[in-house]
Amino acid sequence: MRSLAPGIKFITSFSRDSWYRFFVLLLTFVFYTTYHLSRKPISIVKSQLHRNCSNVIHPADLNITDNDTWCDWSPFDQNNYQNLFGVLDNCFLVAYAIGMFFSGIFGERLPLRYYLSSGMILSGIFTALFGLGFYWQIHSLWYYCLVQALNGLVQTTGWPAVVACVGNWFGKGKRGFIMGIWNSHTSVGNILGSLIAGVYVSSAWGLSFIVPGIIITAAGVICFLFLVEKPEDVDCTPPQHHESVEQEPLLRNSSSNEEIFSANTSTAVETVEDHTEPISFCGALRIPGVVEFSLCLLFAKLVSYTFLYWLPLYIANVAHFDPKEAGDLSTLFDVGGIVGGILAGLISDYSGGRATTCCAMLIIAAPMLFLFNKIGQNGLPTTIGMLLWCGALVNGPYALITTAVSADLGTHECLRGNSRALSTVTAIIDGTGSIGAAVGPLLAGLISPTGWNNVFYMLISADVLACLLLSRLVYKEVRGWCGYTTRLRGFKEI
Repeated sequence: MRSLAPGIKFITSFSRDSWYRFFVLLLTFVFYTTYHLSRKPISIVKSQLHRNCSNVIHPADLNITDNDTWCDWSPFDQNNYQNLFGVLDNCFLVAYAIGMFFSGIFGERLPLRYYLSSGMILSGIFTALFGLGFYWQIHSLWYYCLVQALNGLVQTTGWPAVVACVGNWFGKGKRGFIMGIWNSHTSVGNILGSLIAGVYVSSAWGLSFIVPGIIITAAGVICFLFLVEKPEDVDCTPPQHHESVEQEPLLRNSSSNEEIFSANTSTAVETVEDHTEPISFCGALRIPGVVEFSLCLLFAKLVSYTFLYWLPLYIANVAHFDPKEAGDLSTLFDVGGIVGGILAGLISDYSGGRATTCCAMLIIAAPMLFLFNKIGQNGLPTTIGMLLWCGALVNGPYALITTAVSADLGTHECLRGNSRALSTVTAIIDGTGSIGAAVGPLLAGLISPTGWNNVFYMLISADVLACLLLSRLVYKEVRGWCGYTTRLRGFKEI
């Protein structure tokens, strides 16, 4: 008998279930990459909307009345342009935070494929509408605020849906590592969004929004055509979400060596009947750990999103790079975020301590933020190194909480098999975090006129508060490592 080609041997070595799991993981990775890709352009374009026009060569036939603002885009040509940028950011982020609390409820009651694809297509439309303001010569702040707010609302469809979909396909073993890699879509989307926006920012900044809008719309069509919501839809084996109810402590990972894409470990597990009733909002809040991690994410996301929206402008103002160079350099923060998210997931899998891993990274992040502000601009190598370190330490806990922790809590054994809780739990955690994401850039816009030092003091304070909010869970995890058992708080009704 002839031997099979090596490539065919590799393909056939994986089961049908494994290939479907890989396919779903890849699709959801691409989908949420496009969500962040479409959010990033505004941070790149800010430095183009308001520039130091005295250093820009103006056309000879142009009648200039103000040498400092002739090249700026009205209404961002005023002295309070930083406050206006803060308002623009908050229109998106406040709408996103409010919408997120309702998004999970809708996500549990609507087919994920329809919900996700419609949200992506609408997000593409609103992203493109912001860029069309350049070609339509729109100079009204209300127009841009309205488009940002509507975009913020429809973007809430993304996170609960993709986390619920991945949670449906993957069990608890090695979940932190899997989702640590998978959650790099956030940083990959930020990097691609920065690079795409940077190509057009100096020539026609409208395309910095229109091109990402087209990309996420195309991804929405792909989602409608190919996304598989649950293993049962294609006769695949459901994953194992938890161990025995009596023995599993809070957020403890399975000790079995479950293969990442294999369904073999779940075949021997009795399938738990899926409850038809979705979990209530108050019921989700009663799940052990939801409140603590939600509040921690509020401050962790405050820091992360302040960097997301203000880092390119900070680099341009402090290090005196042009808009494209500042945008390209800011992507290093997201490169560090990829590494930090993977390391956080890997460490928490092996230690069994999600809260302790987050707390340790937050403790180290505080002095690193201080150093970044003090010495981060002392030469290009120092800037690159500090951006990578800060990105890893800031985005690592944020990535872990929004992925593995959310999935752990959404499939917690106290839910007694109610698999429909994952979308609501994810929405509560990320919705609370989104409040911080809205407050951070707003505070940065208000504080930055008094000096960037004060902005960094605000970020360090938020980082410390995020760490303190996890202290109770860290204490419980440490007790578990010392041999003390953690009694599970049961629910009578959810």
